[in-house]
Amino acid sequence: MKLVRYGKPGKEKPGLIDSDGRLRDLSAVVADIGPDQLSDPALARLRKLKTDTLPLVKGSPRMGCPVAGIGKFIAIGLNYADHAAEAGMPIPAEPIVFMKATSCIQGPDDPVMLPKGSKKSDWEVELGVVIGRQARHVSQKDALSHVAGYCVVNDVSERAFQIERGGTWDKGKGCDTFGPIGPWLVTRDEIANPQRLDLWLDLNGHRMQNGNTRTMIFSVAKVVSYVSQFMTLMPGDVITTGTPPGVGMGMKPPVFLKKGDVLTLGVQGLGTQRQVVVPFML
Repeated sequence: MKLVRYGKPGKEKPGLIDSDGRLRDLSAVVADIGPDQLSDPALARLRKLKTDTLPLVKGSPRMGCPVAGIGKFIAIGLNYADHAAEAGMPIPAEPIVFMKATSCIQGPDDPVMLPKGSKKSDWEVELGVVIGRQARHVSQKDALSHVAGYCVVNDVSERAFQIERGGTWDKGKGCDTFGPIGPWLVTRDEIANPQRLDLWLDLNGHRMQNGNTRTMIFSVAKVVSYVSQFMTLMPGDVITTGTPPGVGMGMKPPVFLKKGDVLTLGVQGLGTQRQVVVPFML
C-alpha cells in the first residue's frame, strides 16, 4: 500500500494511492496515519479494504509527511562508501548516528527555507525507514519485521552549522524545513529488497546524485538492529539511512543552495519530491 496524508499543514487527512495512482480518502476508516496504524495487524486491516469503494479526492491537494506523530527522527551518516570518499572521511567502522529535530519535518513538496546566516546549505536524497512495532535490542535477522514501510527523505543539511560550529552534526541537520518526507509511506510488503533501490536527485534539472542502496555500508537491517541497541525504537519513528555521492559539499568547487533553486528527488518505487528553495523568514 501507498499511504499518504494530504491537506493543509496541521490539518492533513489520511489517504491511500490506489492501483491506478488515484488518491482516495481514508478518513472514515482511520483517524490518521500514525503510530497506531503502523502495526502489522493494523496494516493488514487496511490492506483488506476494497479501495474502489473509498471516496476519490478531487484535485491535487498538498501532500504532507505521510506519518503523523513521529517521536524520533534518527539519521545515519556516511553510509555509502563513495559518499564518505567525496567528503574526505574514512569509512566508519560502526554506523554514525545523529538526530534530526522533529520540528524540521514537512511535506515532500513544501519549500525548503535557508536558515538565518546560512552559507552552505546542501541536499541529500535518502531512503527513509518507518518503524511499525517496538524494537529494542533486536537482531539483524529480525530487524525488518519491525519496519512498517519506506519513504523518500531529503536530509537537507547546513554544512557550516554541521561541521564548523563546534561539533555535533545535529546543529546543521534540524533547521526548520530540513526534513521533507514522502510523498508516500510504502508498506514493507511492497518492497521486496530495500537494498536494491535506485536513488536520484536533480538540482535545477541537472542530475547531481545517482545511486543505489546496494552500496550502503550498513544495510537497513543492520541499521535498525544497531540503533535498537542504544534506544528503543517506537512505532512511527523514522530512520533516514544515508546518502549516495553527489552532494554539494563534494563538488569541486562546492555548490550550495541559493534562493530560487529547485530540488527534485526520488527513490525507486517510493515516489518523488520537489522543493523550491526560499530565503529565511521568521
